[in-house]
Amino acid sequence: MKYQQLLTEFETQLDKLENGEGDILFKAETGIVLVEKYIKKLQKEIVKKTFTSQTEEIYFFKHIKPQIFSKLIYYGKLFNIESKRPRVSNMAQVKYLKHQIDKLQIFFNDNLEFYNYYRRGAMSLDEHYFIRGNRDLRLPLESFHFLIDDQFSTCQDGTVANIMAYDMLIVYLKREVDTLDKIIEIPENIPMQKPSKLFWTGSKTELIELLYALHASSAINSGTVDIKELASHFEHFYNVDLGNYYHTFIEIRSRKTSRTKFLERLIEMLNQRMNSLDE
Repeated sequence: MKYQQLLTEFETQLDKLENGEGDILFKAETGIVLVEKYIKKLQKEIVKKTFTSQTEEIYFFKHIKPQIFSKLIYYGKLFNIESKRPRVSNMAQVKYLKHQIDKLQIFFNDNLEFYNYYRRGAMSLDEHYFIRGNRDLRLPLESFHFLIDDQFSTCQDGTVANIMAYDMLIVYLKREVDTLDKIIEIPENIPMQKPSKLFWTGSKTELIELLYALHASSAINSGTVDIKELASHFEHFYNVDLGNYYHTFIEIRSRKTSRTKFLERLIEMLNQRMNSLDE
């Protein structure tokens, strides 16, 4: 099947993304673009294809499509969660992340009957759930995405994709909570760091431009430092709140003229300083 080849190609590209450089927001944004590309390819193949049997159609909509579609849901939710993540105390972050886990759990509770059906590997209702054209008015509203393209969707393949995506998200969020919990549990006898006496007096956008330039250069920790950790260091060192630095970086990338205005001004000012000393 050609879609099997597409799936293999997709998994290869996804591995490259996950194992490559870039912070979590960059990976989520790039992942969304990547998944959308392969979903469109897959959709073209399926719309023009006639399945040889109901068994083949059920297998595709129960196992193949959700593997890709779940990644789109995962990256979309991940981007939303991480872009709104508070960047204050570790305890505040833990509270926020646990609340996100609770919200994801609500989905499982709301779809408990189907969740149990899918998890135990049941097959008795597969012809209803994973054959195109079937509808179930008892399903939650979000399950009706199949009405948009009934040639590429069934009434429950989206629910399977959500289950897979939310499982991945909960694993990610719990890992983040565990990491933060370890930091919080630092012994009390460790002295508090003295606050920095330096203050950033330029614009936040300028500092973010510098931040991303340093991260891209791999000049700090040989490039192994995460952009989030680097941003936290800058905030502490320069007594500044960078806010949603990733969205600011998107705005920098969208500039119509020079995208590196601050860096270019730094070069100009340094050259002026050196030229004046040479005179």
